[in-house]
Amino acid sequence: MKLFRKLGYGFFDFSETVLGALVFSVSFPLYITEHIDVKVFSFLYGASFFLSFLVALALGRFADERSLRKPFFGFFGLSTSFVCSLIGLSLSLPTLALGLFLILALLHQQTMVFYNSLLMGFEERGFTSGLGVALGYVGSAMALLLFADALEGAQVYLFSGTVLFLGTLITSLAVENPKDRGRVDLKLLFKDRTFLVLLLSILTVTEVANTMVAMMGVYLREVYNLGKEEIYRIIGLSALGGVAGGVLWGWMSDRFSAGRIFPLGFALWTSFLVALPVVPRDLLLPLGFVAGLSLSHLWTVGRLLILEKFPLSQASTRFAFLSLTERIASTTGLTLWSFLLFVTSDNMKLSALLMAFLPLCGAVLYRWANSRARSG
Repeated sequence: MKLFRKLGYGFFDFSETVLGALVFSVSFPLYITEHIDVKVFSFLYGASFFLSFLVALALGRFADERSLRKPFFGFFGLSTSFVCSLIGLSLSLPTLALGLFLILALLHQQTMVFYNSLLMGFEERGFTSGLGVALGYVGSAMALLLFADALEGAQVYLFSGTVLFLGTLITSLAVENPKDRGRVDLKLLFKDRTFLVLLLSILTVTEVANTMVAMMGVYLREVYNLGKEEIYRIIGLSALGGVAGGVLWGWMSDRFSAGRIFPLGFALWTSFLVALPVVPRDLLLPLGFVAGLSLSHLWTVGRLLILEKFPLSQASTRFAFLSLTERIASTTGLTLWSFLLFVTSDNMKLSALLMAFLPLCGAVLYRWANSRARSG
């Protein structure tokens, strides 16, 4: 029964990554940029994240104070699947499709805030979180390898919406609603320096992670002159590293605590970025596996850290901050990468090496937040 609950929780991770891989990362950006300028789409997409943060703050506070995390997860998960399907039926009207997509992004962010807070209901939160991350890697791999080429037009959105509907339903049936509740003072949260600095430390590695996910294919092509098949092989092995890492980091978090395991991420990402410019061609596959381990470490342990370090009664509200941090990292990481390429005259190896200062800064910030927490 316990394993069923954990698998049930993780199935939403599986379904959500199918949506992310097929709709958010590929299909809709390619579709809408045929009708509007890329810069306009990027601005509106980014604005939707800021709006979703404000909404998540208010709703997270409401859910925390009234213990409504599971009902909110179910409502927003089902709403996300419904709107996703509607986009597939509105592709002949680009303006309507764009409006629905922005609503989809807002609903999706709310769903993730309340989904993460459902981890509170598990005794072995580490293994449950890691299992979800592992299933998420399986979902994204299946989406890209089995369905991306087979689905066209509206089929992509109807399929993704259906999978997310099933994921929301299964997780809602398998997981209990956490009962922890308490008053949440937003003014105090914004003044909580330990929490904010900890978020900054998470941001540093999230920036690296998002940049590597977005640019690794280009890096391998430009630096090593690899073809598509070789690039897919390396990225595929990183997915296997993600599956293995999800289970490993989850188990270790249960065994030693998330607070002790999370700092390993700073070392992992620093080592990866230092090795990337000098690794020989025949060691790229093992390095890809390490990249997967590093990514799964962040996604598995990051959400556990919030639950471990701060009151459970404020989980949804604090996860709203974490969600915003993840969205900010997508922009700032790529902006920094572009800046480093500019100042190094497109030297990708040197730019990758210079990115290593981010996890090093993160380690300093994390140490400061921990020392402040102990002294406070």
